[in-house]
Amino acid sequence: MDLLDARIVPEYARDVKEEARAFAAEYIAPNAAEAFERGEYPWEILEAGQEANLIAQDIPEKYGGRGLSLHETLAIAEEFFKADAGIALTLQLASFGCELVYEYGSEEQKETFLRPVAENEQISGLAVSEPQTGSDLAGMTTTAEKRDGEWVLNGEKYWVGNAVEADWLTIYAKTGDGDDRYGNYSLFILPTDAPGYEAEHIPEKMGMRASKQGHIVLDDCRIPEANLVGVEGAGFYMLAEFFNHGRIVVSGHGLGLAAAAIEEAWEFTHDRQAFGRDVSEFQAVQHDLADMRLEFEAARSLTWRAADMVAEQENSGFWAAMAKTKATETAVSVAERAMNLHGGRSVLSERRIARVYRDVRIPVIYEGANAIQRNLIYRQG
Repeated sequence: MDLLDARIVPEYARDVKEEARAFAAEYIAPNAAEAFERGEYPWEILEAGQEANLIAQDIPEKYGGRGLSLHETLAIAEEFFKADAGIALTLQLASFGCELVYEYGSEEQKETFLRPVAENEQISGLAVSEPQTGSDLAGMTTTAEKRDGEWVLNGEKYWVGNAVEADWLTIYAKTGDGDDRYGNYSLFILPTDAPGYEAEHIPEKMGMRASKQGHIVLDDCRIPEANLVGVEGAGFYMLAEFFNHGRIVVSGHGLGLAAAAIEEAWEFTHDRQAFGRDVSEFQAVQHDLADMRLEFEAARSLTWRAADMVAEQENSGFWAAMAKTKATETAVSVAERAMNLHGGRSVLSERRIARVYRDVRIPVIYEGANAIQRNLIYRQG
């Protein structure tokens, strides 16, 4: 059963997909159970991914990357997340926020900050959410004030991937108080060794335990004036466009998880006897498996169409929200059905389906909770 077959994938993205599949089979899947159990940052697997040129390679060739497209990044996401979501998220967050710098940053910023990430010398991150605010991008309270030729940042950030591990972050902060609440925010490059920067890991999550998020406290944290990304006051709009791309990739997260759940359910029900026959021979079981496949194929078709639309900048917000919502909720739905088909075995922590079931609860929240996505679908459709 090859649920993530390449026929739906553009031809130019298929080689990268095969690279990702081979890497996932060699490095991610065999270490998934242990990584979940330990709940530690998988440095060795990250380094292997960097050596395989599968990490941070959406960065343009001009700055040391491979210039992978949205479709290629989506193809990698499917394969990695099918193998294990926690490890996969770590690998894909190693360059999080870089797209904002290469889309809007200065040439000096790109050479200084992007090249080391693309060449596997550094990792980055993105700091947007706060302890009391997530999806409301115009409600963040962390501030950046210009003083004596520097930007001084104060506030807190939460759920920041690589808050502890990263060399630098792209951070979103309030720089104005105008009537246009969407024009009051800007983006900055924040080195994590800047004075006034403190970060710690958030306590253990129920899922994706190999991916570490952090809580940041900024206390008169000073960065050079030149670290402003793009135009002051345009941060909200830059971030909104960035999230359109991100939501397509997160759709791949959902598809990979859904494929893992279906695969586990299929194998379990075709390898177990009950009442004198194979469990898969019961019509109710067959209908569950059929429904799971129906949901999955619909979500995958929508996701790859949405990738086309976002790449072509055709009503990107609408299509990205549609794909993210459908793919991540499909993962939740099929994982729950798969748990039911496993019966009592489903609650054993050693079971792959138990890990998948925990992991699927997370992508419906990040990159904008799905309730917010429905608002976007209604308003932009």
